[in-house]
Amino acid sequence: MEVKEVEKVKESGIFGTLSQLGHEQVVFCHDEATGLKAIIAIHNTVLGPALGGTRMWNYSSEQEALTDVLRLSRGMTFKAAISGINLGGGKAVIIGDAKTMKTEAFLRRFGKFVNSLNGKYITAEDVNMKTIDMEYINMETKHVTGLPESMGGGGDPSPVTAYGVYMGMKATAKKVYGSDSLTGKRVAVQGVGQVGMHLVEYLVKEKAEVSITDLFEDKVKAIAKQFGVKAVGQDEIYDIDSDIYAPCALGATVNDETISRLKCSIIAGAANNQLKDEVRHGYMLMDKSITYAPDFLINAGGLINVYNEFLGNYNRNRVFEQAEKIYTTCLNILNLAENEKISSQEAAIKLSEKRIADIGRVRMTR
Repeated sequence: MEVKEVEKVKESGIFGTLSQLGHEQVVFCHDEATGLKAIIAIHNTVLGPALGGTRMWNYSSEQEALTDVLRLSRGMTFKAAISGINLGGGKAVIIGDAKTMKTEAFLRRFGKFVNSLNGKYITAEDVNMKTIDMEYINMETKHVTGLPESMGGGGDPSPVTAYGVYMGMKATAKKVYGSDSLTGKRVAVQGVGQVGMHLVEYLVKEKAEVSITDLFEDKVKAIAKQFGVKAVGQDEIYDIDSDIYAPCALGATVNDETISRLKCSIIAGAANNQLKDEVRHGYMLMDKSITYAPDFLINAGGLINVYNEFLGNYNRNRVFEQAEKIYTTCLNILNLAENEKISSQEAAIKLSEKRIADIGRVRMTR
């Protein structure tokens, strides 16, 4: 987590920070018996209840966890709005080691905290949380998505997320190169978790030249062997010659240091909050002639998946059809940014905020 963002929370105070970012509510959850420490952030509920996944991470401090959940929940508001989904933005983080701390009691206790919000926040999977974890949470609350198909849920959302990123990547290639073909394009994928792995599969099928890296070397070796792609070092990924950089791990990898090192024309990936400073770094990319596909748009496939589960009568084919529309929306945003001479991130936020304001006025009318 970036130090400057943590310092902003300290300097402004919690309520000052909530005011700056526009949050409605933040809930701190603690259970001594299970060791649970969690934060649920509800950013905006104008369009509907706040839906966003729960991330479990061994944060270095509580301030770091708070900063992460505030940024992530705000991103979920924009993600739902830009995707035409009638949901608000929320997120939860659990502080701790997912490998050692997760138990049935631990997860069910978290479920009771989610349930106490009476549907204002609906949870789902995120980093280090799996479908089985959602089953335990579901024992204490109905306000959960990402359940297995055997329970009427949508199952693993990562293939849909990856497909949306793939669509956004192709749309950005269309804008930059005049063709959306990725055949022969050099793509550097940072992070090969579930979403990154599925993205690699799509890219290999289209005969792109793919390089991958990840925190876990054994995972990189296995996926490199499985798909016949090149494995590179974690830091090396920023320096290799590529056409497209695809950040698919944690956020803030597009920053002062990396922008000066990147040798690509496009950034399009699955990670949330890729720009360490969404204003400054958005314009730094413009100055370097790198076209950025807004992360909260092109990684919205997972939200589209759980939204359809939330509505009921889940249909996987319909979900992929909706995720395919990310292509057109991405092109529209890139064209808007070009016409108004603003960053693509700013253009995407502008459209998101307009929809929230428009629907907010409709709902206030009697």
